[in-house]
Amino acid sequence: MPWSYGVNMNYSELTTAIQDYCETTFTSTELATFVEQAEQNIYNTVQLPSLRKNVTGTLTTGNKYLSAPSDFLSVFSLAVINTDGSYEYLLNKDVNFIRQAYPIPTDTGLPRHYAIFGPQSSFPNELSFILGPTPDSGYSVELHYYFYPESIVTAGTSWLGDNYRSEEHTSELQSLRH
Repeated sequence: MPWSYGVNMNYSELTTAIQDYCETTFTSTELATFVEQAEQNIYNTVQLPSLRKNVTGTLTTGNKYLSAPSDFLSVFSLAVINTDGSYEYLLNKDVNFIRQAYPIPTDTGLPRHYAIFGPQSSFPNELSFILGPTPDSGYSVELHYYFYPESIVTAGTSWLGDNYRSEEHTSELQSLRH
């Protein structure tokens, strides 16, 4: 290994390592782009248990849509919480299935299925969930999901830099090749 940095790697160390390894100087914009693309590639390829969150919310009676969190990457599970505290896990389906199985939006009941829906043209960066059937009550729900953590570019440090230093460095170098 041609670099000798600590166990944890911050953004400054990472950019120095990239330039040392490549034996060239990149602009700060180029480095930020390389790093962010590599992080995104890692997060979109590997589901890391440490990068999971859960949130609770309430469905709206008669509204078949549920907004996804702003840092949402992918679903681990979605459940309706019954009044007795038990969980009814919803099955992930395609939007076409929801539309075919529950064609009349005013038909309501306890949701059994969901699909990732969106983005909508009014909010191009936001995803939501479509539920089937449309909720007949303001049920509590719990979503477990994988999230995009803040980039090492803006935070200075990252979960990847602290836990998988070599993977982040290797991924940046691979993005330089392309």
